[in-house]
Amino acid sequence: MSAPKYVVALTPEQRRKVEIVARSQKHSERERKRARILLRADTNRADGALADALIAEQVHVCALTVLQVRRRFVQSGLEAALFRRQQTHRKARVLDARAEAALIATVCAAPPEGQKRWSLHLLRDRLIEQGYVEQVSQETVRQTLKKTNLSPG
Repeated sequence: MSAPKYVVALTPEQRRKVEIVARSQKHSERERKRARILLRADTNRADGALADALIAEQVHVCALTVLQVRRRFVQSGLEAALFRRQQTHRKARVLDARAEAALIATVCAAPPEGQKRWSLHLLRDRLIEQGYVEQVSQETVRQTLKKTNLSPG
């Protein structure tokens, strides 16, 4: 059997952090499993690092997961090995909390003169007219109303 390509050697400070994550119920199950993998793969343990297959069996993950956690630790560090990457391509929200509140208040108010109910177009135009946004699609208005269990009319 060949030596592992990615050798995990935790410093005492890193080991302390990983032990906290492994025990803490404030972290997700995935993060706790990754922490347990790192603890068992640590070459600075009293009895040395365990084999990937044995770690996988003890932590109830596949051997590939053990390899990937090791690789992330060696290449990117402790934080990358334990936690998810931040989403970089997330789009900013069009309607902030203030605009959503105004939208909800508008829907709950009486419709404009000559209208039976609020339409998505009317709501969109009202938000723009009141200066909450420069432009917004009616689909954004619809999704916001759906999220809050409201509907125009």
